[in-house]
Amino acid sequence: MLYFFRNPQHKNFFRLWLAQLISQFGDRIHQLALVGLIATRFPGSSMALAKVMACTILPVFLIQPFVGVFVDRWDRRLTLFVCDIIRGCLVLLIPFLFIEWDSMIPIYILVFIIFSFSRIYVPAKMSMIPDLVDEDNLLKANSLFTTTGMLAVAFGAALGGFLVEIYGARNGFIIDAMTFFLSAAVLFSMDISKNVHLPQLKDIHPGQTIKKVHNSVWHDLKVGYKYIFEHKEIQMVMKMLFVLLSSAGAVYIVVIVFIQEMFHTVTKDLGILAVFFGIGLLFGALLYGKYGKKYAWYKTIFVCLITGGVMLVGFANIIYRYPHISLAMLCSFIQGLMIGPVFIAANNTAHIVSDEKMRGQVFSALEIVIHVAFLTSMFISSWLSEFIDRVWILTGVGVLVTLAGVVGFFVVKGEGYFEAKK
Repeated sequence: MLYFFRNPQHKNFFRLWLAQLISQFGDRIHQLALVGLIATRFPGSSMALAKVMACTILPVFLIQPFVGVFVDRWDRRLTLFVCDIIRGCLVLLIPFLFIEWDSMIPIYILVFIIFSFSRIYVPAKMSMIPDLVDEDNLLKANSLFTTTGMLAVAFGAALGGFLVEIYGARNGFIIDAMTFFLSAAVLFSMDISKNVHLPQLKDIHPGQTIKKVHNSVWHDLKVGYKYIFEHKEIQMVMKMLFVLLSSAGAVYIVVIVFIQEMFHTVTKDLGILAVFFGIGLLFGALLYGKYGKKYAWYKTIFVCLITGGVMLVGFANIIYRYPHISLAMLCSFIQGLMIGPVFIAANNTAHIVSDEKMRGQVFSALEIVIHVAFLTSMFISSWLSEFIDRVWILTGVGVLVTLAGVVGFFVVKGEGYFEAKK
């Protein structure tokens, strides 16, 4: 971080990093404010919470598949700025207009729209990074984004929980809106004059504009997805993220109940283990950011999958037989340490191998893969846990992830073109 702060050539990257850090921090406060609002309106109702959470997830499937083509056409800084301003204004409508209404439908609609703009924000942000740093510093830049993003999520959730508990959901929404406006101000201060025009719309008569735009967008959408599915390195990144997020989704609910049963607590030990897992993620990301350029990206991803799978098997069976919190803390830290580099390696590779005009669609596709994998496996494993002991589900997921890493390593190693791209 100090490197980007001190180097005048990277002042725009530093501002982008600061803006997304503020925005991510506010997102966590927003989510906790929603939880607080639901807890006040519908105490103990899982269905009410599920409804509002569904409104945050649905845009991934309804909006995300189409936003990439527009992100690749628009000025990315302006896109981020507009997304922050609109989200901030929409969030303010909740505490000042709708929070006292008996019906939750307007809030559901607002949440859906807010998170729809978030689906635009993410690929625009990720697509912009290579525009602001040279390739030699791209790995450091991705490492910084990942590590500080983890910290923003952790501290935002912690502070959000405190603020909502003390000051109520209304003030949580107001604080969240202020973070969006502050992020927009930082983005506005960036010195970028790049504008993306639509050459397809030249010399078009007014009556033909809508049809031309529709045909142009549809054409670009087809070209973009054809590019993704024919690009071997991008395909490999997508497959590995699918494996990783499928395993994360499969253990997400199961491991929570498993820990509660082993330590006979509800949230205390979960919180402790989450902290150690987060610390492991942070150190893993920092280490990879410093030394990762020495190794081919695919080696990092597959080795992390192998070691992460082995650690999951170890965690499940060690804690099942010896339920000591100190052992669980150590296992959680090592698990995070092994997984941390994967996202940096995947994002860095996607930046390097993607055409500049296709980055928006590439990162939109990655977002879809991540959410589909996580949600699908989460529901499947939750259903299986009704019939199979949770320790065996965790063990099975760990074995499958390890096998995926081993098989993938040897398959990809035989593809010579991977050796040329570190």
